[in-house]
Amino acid sequence: MNWDQIFVLENAAWPVLLVDAQGVIRTASQGAKAVFGADLATTYLAALWANANSETATQFLAQSAQRPRAGETQVILRVKGGVETSFHVLTAPWARDRQKYLLLQFLPAGVRPSEEAQSPATVSKVHAAEMQAHKQKLDCALQLTRTVALDFNNALTSVLVHTSHVLDQMEANHPWRNSLVEAEKAAEKAAEIANDLAAFSRQEKDARAQQAGNLNNLLRRTIDLFQKQNTAGNITWHADFEKHPFTANFDEAKLQQALIKILENAMQALWIDGGRIDVTCRNLILREPTRDQNISLAPGHYLCVEIKDDGCGIPPEALPRVFEPFFTTKHGHRGLGLAWVYGIISNHGGQVTISSTPGAGTSVRLYLPATRRIVKDAQHSKDELRGTETILMVDDEDLLLTMGQMVLSSFGYRVLTANGGEKALNLLAQEKKPVDLIITDLVMPNMSGRELIEHVRRRSPDTKIIYSSGFVRPSADDEGNYLQKPFTSSQLLHKVRQVLAESD
Repeated sequence: MNWDQIFVLENAAWPVLLVDAQGVIRTASQGAKAVFGADLATTYLAALWANANSETATQFLAQSAQRPRAGETQVILRVKGGVETSFHVLTAPWARDRQKYLLLQFLPAGVRPSEEAQSPATVSKVHAAEMQAHKQKLDCALQLTRTVALDFNNALTSVLVHTSHVLDQMEANHPWRNSLVEAEKAAEKAAEIANDLAAFSRQEKDARAQQAGNLNNLLRRTIDLFQKQNTAGNITWHADFEKHPFTANFDEAKLQQALIKILENAMQALWIDGGRIDVTCRNLILREPTRDQNISLAPGHYLCVEIKDDGCGIPPEALPRVFEPFFTTKHGHRGLGLAWVYGIISNHGGQVTISSTPGAGTSVRLYLPATRRIVKDAQHSKDELRGTETILMVDDEDLLLTMGQMVLSSFGYRVLTANGGEKALNLLAQEKKPVDLIITDLVMPNMSGRELIEHVRRRSPDTKIIYSSGFVRPSADDEGNYLQKPFTSSQLLHKVRQVLAESD
């Protein structure tokens, strides 16, 4: 490599790394420093490597570093801030100072070079511009949403606190009471919107550890939720799953959120006239790079989930924009659904594509990296989730308490419920011996979950705790005892068993 080539490499605006046979980064472009951080020299590539990477990608890069070669694959790396991001990586051998190195060039997931520009040393200006524009658009949308949600929540908190305070002091027959009640309802609705905005803006920061699992089980549970909602019975469901599916690494709660968003759209398309929704899950092995509509898939193992309806479809002019934050063709909607789906699937190292024909329906396909490894089906290990311990569940939502009591008691647990911190303390005072486990919401009126636990710890310091919330994030110390809302019955049972099994 001559000095001109070194200068071009180091000053490239797109991410390029030069790695030696031991996996140490020897040279990084300006674009790589901007994406991954400034201090890359002598850093091991493994420091950027995410656990969610497929075995295929890991083996590919390990072999390529030992014997530099030209190739391409899909990888997930940690960018600045610790966020795991999917990239399409192109590799090529490179000689420098009589040593062999591996050159890696990173493109946004789903973007591949044209046939005329397969060399990692030459990215087209079009791809560089696309990458920069995509990053700027997403960063801008997330920052704007984060700022608006924060300011909105602060203002709404003041409105709700003052309104509720006045209502508490006001007599029941006061002529202004009804107006204040309506104002409080409107503020609560606005708070729901603000929470949605906040959740969307922090989706990458909320990325949690992913675990190997059987995707069929999650699909079945999610479909069951929607079948129960379709009380009119005018929607026909058809599920067809791979008998022996590959294993994928996923965050069950997050991935279920993505599936729920897609199924909600499908049901809305069929709400008036009814129709059919097909959900399929297939193993997919790619020997060569493959394109599917607007995405590119590297060789490897995948699970392909397709959700298809025969509803009204999407207008052709709207289809290219469906994943853009805040874009919507539906009156009264916020345009976050499919953008949310895109973010969740990307954080799993996967890709999503959508096709639609007006009047004929819409198809959404999810591609998740997978392995051939078999994970024990959760449906076959119910006995392991049973217990006889006493559990106190505390939440200000009565529906959640009813659900929790139903699920846990059906698995043998003795369950107490309280819809607030003070009631929980009263129940504990009446118990002859300490309960084995407390599951508490973090955000409740009058007494928060943390305040409740502080009281409990004074009386019974060894009581085991599970914190739960859909908004507040856990501290580092609470991470292992945290249950993210919304959660499934399976997640609840597994978390309960996990915490109870931990030694004191």
